[in-house]
Amino acid sequence: MADPTPERMVKVANRTTGKGQLLIVESDALSVRELLAGDVLAGSDLLAGGAGLDATVTGVGVMEVPDVLDRVKPQELLVTSGFPLVAATPGATSLDLVELVGELHARGVVGFGIKLGRYVEQVPAEAVALADRLGFPLIALPGELALEDLVREVHEVVTDRERQVLRRMDELNTELGTLVLAGADLAQIADEVARSLDVGLLITTSDGREQAASLEPALRERLAEAGLLDPSGRVRVERATATPYPLGDGEVRTAKVAAAGADLARLVCVSPERVMADGDIQALERTAMVVALIFTRHQAVAAVENKYRGDFLRDVFMARAGDEEFVIEHAASFGWDLNRPMVVVSAEVDPPQPDEPPAGALVRRSWQDRFAAAWRQVCQSVDRSIATADFSTEVVALVPVPDAPAADDAVRRAVAGIVAAVAGDRGGGRRPFSVGVSRVAAELGDLPEAYSQARRAKLVGRRVSGPKSTTWFDDLGVHRLIALVSDQDELRQFAVDVLGDLAADTEEAADLRATLQNLLDTNLNVAEAARLQFFHYNTMRYRVTKLERLLGPFTSDPSLRLNIALALQVLEMHG
Repeated sequence: MADPTPERMVKVANRTTGKGQLLIVESDALSVRELLAGDVLAGSDLLAGGAGLDATVTGVGVMEVPDVLDRVKPQELLVTSGFPLVAATPGATSLDLVELVGELHARGVVGFGIKLGRYVEQVPAEAVALADRLGFPLIALPGELALEDLVREVHEVVTDRERQVLRRMDELNTELGTLVLAGADLAQIADEVARSLDVGLLITTSDGREQAASLEPALRERLAEAGLLDPSGRVRVERATATPYPLGDGEVRTAKVAAAGADLARLVCVSPERVMADGDIQALERTAMVVALIFTRHQAVAAVENKYRGDFLRDVFMARAGDEEFVIEHAASFGWDLNRPMVVVSAEVDPPQPDEPPAGALVRRSWQDRFAAAWRQVCQSVDRSIATADFSTEVVALVPVPDAPAADDAVRRAVAGIVAAVAGDRGGGRRPFSVGVSRVAAELGDLPEAYSQARRAKLVGRRVSGPKSTTWFDDLGVHRLIALVSDQDELRQFAVDVLGDLAADTEEAADLRATLQNLLDTNLNVAEAARLQFFHYNTMRYRVTKLERLLGPFTSDPSLRLNIALALQVLEMHG
């Protein structure tokens, strides 16, 4: 028999086979390559199409009549004695083998075997060339081969392998069920599945935040080298969502974990030495069901715990949690250290932009849950004693101030690092968010005011700088003074009193306000202001005259200019 494995060697199990039996390989699927390596096809020659030898064979069909095309099945090896290929009646023409090869390949048939000699002397060179181009195995079968034996043997092997897959699936299901009933956590589930499938496995949130893993350090390094880990350690699950991501001779594959319409998590299977078989994929799907159950259970428990912690931290910010000793001791039961200088960080998911589709309550809740989980995980990786809480629409964290000579710079670097880690590279579908940071709260009694400062910094920063901003209260400047005024109606009235008609919500008023702001920014340099707005100098002079008619002599009255500048900032912040 001609060697059917010129591209690479077939890996077969060490098992003695009798006449008519197929060699059993380690993978679940039966390939054309293995079929040729078995005793049942001894004496066969591969004529063409060696590139298609690894195609999976699910059965053998026998061509008994010429019009076979409507009866063939995908992943089937078609064989024939050769008789249907020649004229069935005197005067009829033989089937065109070139055309037949092309049609069989188009219908998903994985190969074509022909007995040569009695009915067909040889395969036309054109058919051989086409089979080679298509990677469609064309096989010369030995004349003594009983086709019914081939059909029976392939059926027995395929059925046996399916039984083996089902048995392994049943064993895995039994083991997973036992672990769940025993109260196993995600790490134990990951270990069991990774051992059973001989792969690396990570369980992450839907945006790639690792929750549990059974993964060798060397495999983790290979993931990083392949670009599947971002600098914060997040797994870039989106890169292996639609199709597996190639890794070495194998792949990285993700499976979605969902329950009741909620996207809960991802299973990330790392198989660097082989492409995963159908049985492995089925096992992952079963594992996803078990992980969904554990995630749902954890979410129910975590929701109660997080609410309790959130309520406690709210009480601290409202100065009604109890005396200082009790608060510090109770916080310690959560693993929090509140007995140190801290800054309060308030973070909130930015609202959808006008060009985004509207999001329902369930979707927004999933955004918030994912956002809060990311903050908890990142803060714990920095310092497990950092207090974090989900306040339904915002996340609050109490970041300690490092004991260093340049403490202010150090705490700014620490907060910036946490924000960057939570944001990641946004490839996992996380939403943009805004952050406000308070002044340093030197002691527990300063936390209520610090929380108020963080919230004001966040709101003002978003108004002034737009979404995805991080704003420190001490950097607000005059905006900080405006933010301290709680009476919004009074602020609005001040702006109207100072700006008059320029405070109106019209295009003309907005245009004049832009001109006015440019004049103030350039210290009343008319030429520079005209250049910034692409106006002629005389046009800007005309506008200055018009603005002074509306507002008064602001070019010569410093007090009036100050009031106008404040009024413009009020409108910028509050509209």
